[in-house]
Amino acid sequence: MEPLGIVFTELGPDWLRATMPVDARTRQPYGLLHGGASVLLAETLGSSAAMLCVAEGERCVGIEINANHLRAVREGTVTGTARPLHLGRQTQVWEIRIEDQAGRLVCVSRLTVAVLRGGA
Repeated sequence: MEPLGIVFTELGPDWLRATMPVDARTRQPYGLLHGGASVLLAETLGSSAAMLCVAEGERCVGIEINANHLRAVREGTVTGTARPLHLGRQTQVWEIRIEDQAGRLVCVSRLTVAVLRGGA
């Protein structure tokens, strides 16, 4: 998180939000926000939010993520918000919406995590 400048900014009753700068660390060679950086933001948000929803002694691990990149961003900051679609005993599914500074949808992602009990 730190090398890419991701910062958690808000926590609500059913959502978690973070920002990420669009700069030399997160742009691809053509000057646009790298899709991989968007996915990294999405997985960071979804995995962190998932961990807030499990009991002590449980942990979450990602098992699938997808992303649709909808708008190019060249500069500024993007904001991601994770909200649960499903909070089950064995799996959770999270939707992460990433928007530019004008509130336009840049990327929408869905993360599925497995809920594990015990162990290291």
